[in-house]
Amino acid sequence: MVDVTKWPIFSMMGPQELSSIRKACVFGTSANEAVFITKDDEVYVIGLNCSSCLGTGDSQSSIIPKKLDFLSGKKVVSVSYGSGPHILLATEDGELFAWGHNGYSQLGNGTTNQGAAPLLVSANLLNKKVTEVACGSHHSMALTDSGEVYAWGYNNCGQVGSGSTANQPTPRRVSSCLQNKVAVSIVCGQTSSLAVLDNGEVYGWGYNGNGQLGLGNSGNQLTPCRLAALQGLCVQQIVSGYAHSLALTDEGLLFAWGANTYGQLGTGNKSNQLSPLLIMTEKERIVEVAACHSTHTSACKTQSGQVYMWGQCRGQSIVLPLLTHFTCTDDVFACFATPSVMWKLLSMEHDDFLTVAQSLKKEFDNPETADLKFCVDGKHICVHKAILKIRCEHFRTMFQSHWNEDMKEVIEIDQFSYPVYRSFLEFLYTDAVELPPEDAIGLLDLATSYCENRLKRLCQHIIKRGITVENAFSLLAAAVRYDAEDLEEFCFKFCVNHLTEVTQTAAFWQINGDLLKDFICRASRCGAFKN
Repeated sequence: MVDVTKWPIFSMMGPQELSSIRKACVFGTSANEAVFITKDDEVYVIGLNCSSCLGTGDSQSSIIPKKLDFLSGKKVVSVSYGSGPHILLATEDGELFAWGHNGYSQLGNGTTNQGAAPLLVSANLLNKKVTEVACGSHHSMALTDSGEVYAWGYNNCGQVGSGSTANQPTPRRVSSCLQNKVAVSIVCGQTSSLAVLDNGEVYGWGYNGNGQLGLGNSGNQLTPCRLAALQGLCVQQIVSGYAHSLALTDEGLLFAWGANTYGQLGTGNKSNQLSPLLIMTEKERIVEVAACHSTHTSACKTQSGQVYMWGQCRGQSIVLPLLTHFTCTDDVFACFATPSVMWKLLSMEHDDFLTVAQSLKKEFDNPETADLKFCVDGKHICVHKAILKIRCEHFRTMFQSHWNEDMKEVIEIDQFSYPVYRSFLEFLYTDAVELPPEDAIGLLDLATSYCENRLKRLCQHIIKRGITVENAFSLLAAAVRYDAEDLEEFCFKFCVNHLTEVTQTAAFWQINGDLLKDFICRASRCGAFKN
């Protein structure tokens, strides 16, 4: 499942807020704005609010999410954004809402007044059910359930498909070659438009200076024109970057055309392509392609789940598809696109499915599934032998040899406290430790005894974060006792830096004489007593 915190704008939100997100879209010239939908169909926005693109009714930015009450309860099915930015949002009921920048009438309300709050776009769409929306830089498109395409807004290059270059203030059906045809998908480049029909044909119109329409020339098209080079192929998915396009066929073949300044076509060079070119012919079947009009980045996913990226990636030009460690194309845009926007409305899986890690965490100390108990300070901790054997060498030896413990249902532990031993067992299920520094000393002792080096490092980290004048010398003594050299050096320096205060604490005078002498000698050698 995609982790939305890979987009920095979500990093201020807590686990509970994040877990409620069902759909999300990050946008803006610096990826500084986002809209997201929760499990209970509430729409929230967060970010910089350029051109009132958050739809909150004002121009105030917000670092915490704000709810758009006007859209409360609406089931969102499609969201897209322009460069202004302006936002289009379609609901399950087929309603279309728009807000944000409107300098070219891209909101479709017949004016050029900025839209500070969501407005229902109804002109020429009465009794029409919108199923998908797409935005170019300053123009808009909508697809209806009957396969009709509507376009409006900026039209300097014919991207509205009206046959002229006059701006279109309200939604207008794109007809001409699309008349009596059924479109199933729409996308926009910055100033170009593409549509896929139910028979797999692709039509393009608008700006074509880099060949992004794939027509074999670089002339703008004021009305839809079929991509003849894809004749005989059934296109399943199409995406557009800033000025390039990618098409995926039902056989898993990937074609690219248009601008190639950053290698975004994946051809191995930076030459523009006026016609679709088959790429990645030596790779396995492609199942998804990704691009968006605000970036020069391309990505795809193969049948086995491998994710490739190319084009502009963190300022570098990658001219051939590069295999990544990602599991989804969305991560490419979160980590490598400029800006790090989302290329589509991102859907999160929020069902009852749990990952292996989540399942293990859930089953810790669960008496219903456990097959072993530890008794510490009179309290029981329920665990699973198999998990302990997999996670810890100490237990693997215990349960695979002839130790007495291997035959017991309850094992008594008397050398460690309950909080310490429980934390240790929980660590084996979660890889995490939550203890105050004082208890972390006991866990450090356990980690040393059981040769758990990673746990030992975690304990040292907790102790370092929790060191104070009052406990510093006790922690130093523990570090010496458990042979934790890095921690010992850290505690020693802290004690020397706060020497006057530390020597006045009870802990300092309760330490055994040998350690005290050693500390005084070390402190004198580093000049602690010069004054």
